Amino acid sequence: MDEAPWKKTLLWIFAAACGLPWVTPPLALFAGLVFAFTVGNADTKRAGKVQKYLLQASVVGLGFGIQFGAVVKAGSTGVVVTGGTLLATIALGLALAKLLRVEKTTGRLIATGTAICGGSAIAAMGPVLGAQAREMSVSLGCVFVLNAVALFAFPVIGHAVGLSPEQFGYWAAIAIHDTSSVVGAAARYAPEALAIAVPVKLARALWILPMVAVAAVLVRKKDSRATVPWFIFLFVGASAMASFGPAGETVYPGLVYAAKAGLAATLFLIGAGLSKDNLKTVGWRPFAQGIALWLVVSAVSLWVVLRFVGR
Repeated sequence: MDEAPWKKTLLWIFAAACGLPWVTPPLALFAGLVFAFTVGNADTKRAGKVQKYLLQASVVGLGFGIQFGAVVKAGSTGVVVTGGTLLATIALGLALAKLLRVEKTTGRLIATGTAICGGSAIAAMGPVLGAQAREMSVSLGCVFVLNAVALFAFPVIGHAVGLSPEQFGYWAAIAIHDTSSVVGAAARYAPEALAIAVPVKLARALWILPMVAVAAVLVRKKDSRATVPWFIFLFVGASAMASFGPAGETVYPGLVYAAKAGLAATLFLIGAGLSKDNLKTVGWRPFAQGIALWLVVSAVSLWVVLRFVGR
C-alpha cells in the first residue's frame, strides 16, 4: 500500500521552502534529517532522481559566481598553501578510511569533500565514482554538520589565539569545507579576513576540476561504464562567462541565487533520505573518519598559518 499522499506533498513543500534566502545549507540538511526521523520520506524514488540532477545543476550554477581573475588575485601564497593542504588532506583521508574500514566510495567522498569544498566536491565526484544515494547522504551529512560547527567555533578560536584578519582568512578558507560557511565565519571575524578568505576559497574550489578529471580517467580504466561528468565542463563554461564581469562583482546574481537555492533544496532531500536503518547499516566509521580528518586539518592548518602567515 502506498504511503499517505500528504507525506509526499509535505516533502516537496519543505524542499521548495529550503530555497528561501535565509535557509543556509546546514539548516536545510538539518531540516531534512528532522523530516526523515519524524514524518519520513514517502517518495524516495522520485526524490533520488531529483536529488541527483538538482545537485549537478546547482554545481553548474555556482560556477557563475566564481571568477578566475579572483583566484589569481589570491596570490602565490594562497595557491601553494591550498595545493599542499589539499593533497595532504586527501592522502590522510584515504588512510583514515582504510584504517577505520570505511566503504571505499564513502571514504573517498569524505576525503575529497574535506580537502576541496564540501558539498560541491562531493556532488561532482559522486557520479564519477558511481556513488549510491546512501553513500552521498552520509558523506554530505558529515561535511555539512562540521560546516555548521565551524561557522560558530572558528571566530571564537581565532580571537582566542590572537589571529590577525589575514591569518584568519587563510585558516577559514583552508579548514572550512563549504563556501557559505567560509564567508560567514570570515565576515563575522573582520572585513579584512573576508577579503583574503574569498579568493583563497575560490582557488581551493577550482581544484574540483582536475580532481574529477583524474578520478574519471582512473574509474574508466577499471569500469568502461563510467559516465563522463558533463556538468563539470558546464561549470567551467559558467565560470569563464562570470570572468567577463567587473572584478568583485557577481555578473549573474540570479543564476547564483538559483544555484544556492537548488543546493539547499537538494540537501533537504538528502537529509530526508536518511533513515535509522541506513544509519545502522553505515555505522559510526564514516562519521569518525570525517571528524578525525577535519580536526587534524584544522589544527595543522592553524599551526601553519600562525607560523608562516605574517600578521
